[in-house]
Amino acid sequence: MTNAETKYGLIPVEMWSYPSWINQTEALYARKKMEEDKVIYGGSESYRHMCRFNSGFFFRHPLIEQYDYYWRLEPGVEFMCDIDYDVFKFIKKNNITYGFTIALMEVKETIPTLWDTVKEFTKEYPEYMNKNSAMKFISNTGKNYNMCHFWSNFEIGDLNFWRSEKYIKFFEFLDKAGGFFYERWGDAPVHTIALALFLEKNQIHFFNDISYRHDPFEHCPIEKDVHEGGKCHCNPEKTFDFTWGSCLPSWFSL
Repeated sequence: MTNAETKYGLIPVEMWSYPSWINQTEALYARKKMEEDKVIYGGSESYRHMCRFNSGFFFRHPLIEQYDYYWRLEPGVEFMCDIDYDVFKFIKKNNITYGFTIALMEVKETIPTLWDTVKEFTKEYPEYMNKNSAMKFISNTGKNYNMCHFWSNFEIGDLNFWRSEKYIKFFEFLDKAGGFFYERWGDAPVHTIALALFLEKNQIHFFNDISYRHDPFEHCPIEKDVHEGGKCHCNPEKTFDFTWGSCLPSWFSL
């Protein structure tokens, strides 16, 4: 519980419904096919609406409009280190646009045409691309997507990035392609690709000092002084950072 003021609201129907250009029969077929193929959340309709909402609308919700920064929290997650500073003051002072704790690979069966759609966007809007971007985190050559993404159930960031013209154009381009419903595009790869295209690496921050768990993965700092000082109660041996499927080594190599 908190002593701070909290606010609650409903998601407007236009932010959680099918856009007019989506063929719902085709979308239903896609869900059934993915469910048969045992793709995670492949048969879920609500999951797709959630991913679309988090990709293109959460930062435009009336309850959020007055804010410049956000921290995404989900039910059931755990934080296992003392957070003894204001993360929002930290990112503002250091000109950080986005912060993460876990980076991993996407299930490729959920996004078969996402990268091709992204390449179409970059051809149409080359003026939005950052010449010093973090592109190599997601693709060495630009021809293929390596499936790396920041796990978006934890995000600390600048809402004005998502509200920017370039990101809105990016989201609308993807939305028109229909992949949120005809496939199962997640907000995590959508966010990550946009960040990697539009930002420099120093605008993206790895919050190593925030131990975080969202089943089945967790991040725990491995530095001994953190644990000896009693700041954290996580087990460094359980950290996902350098196990198979983690993209953190790729991030460090940039």
